[in-house]
Amino acid sequence: MKAAMRRLVRADPDDRWAAAFGRIAVYSFLVALVTGILLLPFFRPSMTPVVYHGSYRKLDGLPMSRAYQSTLNTSFDVRGGLLIRQVHHWSADLFVAAVCLRLVRVFFRGRFRLPDWLIWVGLLLAGMLVGLSGTILPDDMLSGGSLTLLAAVLMSLPVSGTHLATLIFGGSFPGHVIIWRTYWVHIVVLPVVLGALLLLSYRIGRPRRAVRVWRVDPLLPFTAAALVSLGAAAQINPVWLYGPYVPGSISAGSVPDWYLGFLDGALRIMPAWELSFGGHPLSLDVLIPALIVPGLFFTAVAAYPLLDGWIAGGRPPRGLLPPKPADPANRIAVGVAGIALYGLLWAAAANDEIAYQLQVSLFTVTWVFRILVLTVPVVAFALTRMICHAVKARRRDEAEHGIETGRIVMTPEGGYTEIREKVASR
Repeated sequence: MKAAMRRLVRADPDDRWAAAFGRIAVYSFLVALVTGILLLPFFRPSMTPVVYHGSYRKLDGLPMSRAYQSTLNTSFDVRGGLLIRQVHHWSADLFVAAVCLRLVRVFFRGRFRLPDWLIWVGLLLAGMLVGLSGTILPDDMLSGGSLTLLAAVLMSLPVSGTHLATLIFGGSFPGHVIIWRTYWVHIVVLPVVLGALLLLSYRIGRPRRAVRVWRVDPLLPFTAAALVSLGAAAQINPVWLYGPYVPGSISAGSVPDWYLGFLDGALRIMPAWELSFGGHPLSLDVLIPALIVPGLFFTAVAAYPLLDGWIAGGRPPRGLLPPKPADPANRIAVGVAGIALYGLLWAAAANDEIAYQLQVSLFTVTWVFRILVLTVPVVAFALTRMICHAVKARRRDEAEHGIETGRIVMTPEGGYTEIREKVASR
């Protein structure tokens, strides 16, 4: 097991940057695992009502759940508790960021290996679920907002939505068991899934030559030091500012973690569409942005290696014609269009703050984002494809005629010509 972990963190899938991002993801997962274990003795996953009497005076004498009380006690009354909590949260965010960067790196280089690609897409989805389940546990107002969204998404499902929500929450929302159930999913089920996927990625992408000499990877202490520095200097998820969760309320100014911003933005700009079938309402304003859009996104990302040959034009045409070389311009354009769409949805999650800062109507900002979401990805695709082809044409011209130097000389015939240098062979 020890030798397997050594090879896991040193595996290099023929791309040093992708390998570096993969190792950062592994180290972030290990830091989150260690800090999570340190937090286990102090957290109480219970929704039993208690009265708070602790170091944070602004909430003294306020009724709250035992889960929220234990979170406050860990933050203010346990030595180093707040640091561990914040390092734990930052490590989860860094894990998702490293996985995203690795996927983006592999995507734009076109180096798809189907089992490995699917594993890292699964790691991205599992990492998001780990972060979401972790933010639910403190039972503060931000946690309540996540639970309200979860309940709304479940109940938007046709036919089975209400029964599924009742089953998960153990009765009417919010019930008394959701924190306990989420706790075990967060500390057992999802970490096991993440660890298994990381080990499986090592088994598929391990190097041919075994590493004989073991040395500490510089990324390990660097990642740990960066996370500890963030936990000490950068505040994240200050649950004491939000207050305990009260059903039917939500805190202003609180937003989900960065990787879920696209989901929040899609919910904010979606029109209030609702259909009715046989007297049963179908809430499209929740169903489309919260289930259909993320489902299509992850399905498209997971299946993209199968579509790359068709999109990039790499498949040989039928008949006796020679094979057509792959054109990466289409792949790059698709990637840029996807990033543009994600960025717009991410920015739309702050439509209220944008409207407040710019002193414009929230209705106007929402409609601007609706138009941009439909137009900017198309423009980004066309513009990126045009730039890629222009760069390709310039490189072809340089390969045939050399690089322009700007030096003009007179020919013996009295004319003028530019001196060009040959492109250095790689």
